[in-house]
Amino acid sequence: MTRIDFYTGSPDKLRTVCQLSHKAMQNGLKTVISLPDAASYGALDRLLWHFPDTAFIPHCSSDAESAAQTPVLLSHGKDRFPHHDLLISLHDQCVPYFSRFERVIEIIGTHAEDSRLGRERYKFYRDRGYELRHFDLSGEQQT
Repeated sequence: MTRIDFYTGSPDKLRTVCQLSHKAMQNGLKTVISLPDAASYGALDRLLWHFPDTAFIPHCSSDAESAAQTPVLLSHGKDRFPHHDLLISLHDQCVPYFSRFERVIEIIGTHAEDSRLGRERYKFYRDRGYELRHFDLSGEQQT
């Protein structure tokens, strides 16, 4: 069954995505990052070329020819992927294909509306019996 991790209190959700996808790549996991719109797709694409400062994270679109060999895939409006290790979602709602992945990461920012929507997604997963973990990025207690 899919394991769901919530990272809350992120001051910069795109930077958090970079950090988590870099860590996943170092651990040999292939990652799909699902983005809600073209603007966030473009912003993350640019950021990944310079993260970390001394390197970059190899990435491409989830429908690119080289997607099966690329460790990090970006997706906007797609639901077919060549690998299913890790999904990082930046959507306000649960994506319908989340259960295809071994692990899902939901990143919640610091704004009240983002927190409210995150709680709704947490409840959705909890009510369906998914294993949930929580990591508080604001420096407060982790559960």
